Amino acid sequence: MSTTDSAPGRRQLRPTDVKRLNRDWRRRTEGRLGLLVESVTQPFNMGSIIRSAAVFGVERLWLAGNATPPDQRNVAKTALGTERLVPWEHAGTPAKAAAAIREEGLRIIAIELTGDAVPLHEAPLDGDVCLAVGGEDHGCSPALLAAADAVAYIPQIGRVGSLNVAVATAIALAEARRREWSS
Repeated sequence: MSTTDSAPGRRQLRPTDVKRLNRDWRRRTEGRLGLLVESVTQPFNMGSIIRSAAVFGVERLWLAGNATPPDQRNVAKTALGTERLVPWEHAGTPAKAAAAIREEGLRIIAIELTGDAVPLHEAPLDGDVCLAVGGEDHGCSPALLAAADAVAYIPQIGRVGSLNVAVATAIALAEARRREWSS
């Protein structure tokens, strides 16, 4: 077998196969997943967050603080059209966003490094949850942390103290779905 040959049956899926695979995973998904984004200002980060939200079936995106809205022109460069797949609203303050989220019956789990945070793999992600992330420089505000039902962090072993907010959001969304699918 040459280096250009793939293992038997190991080929990239065609678009129709990908749609079928995604449909199968959707059928296994019952939990409702929301996302609260507070004061993420960089269009690249917002576009990446929206794309991850669309991939993992976020049913609603709430914005708080000075978060860049999904309809901002430069967000689309990274979101690649997925901004039309995730309903969103700018809820104003973190407290107002939390109230709107609770009206929808979701618990709020903030992703942040705090003294009482639990590792993400131990966080209470069962049932209907809304993950919350904060801005690029300062993370979740004290008001957002006060509104959260729980706080979780992503364990890291490297010499860097934090992840990019878009990457952290993708990891947290993936973990929420993984937990549901493996239970």
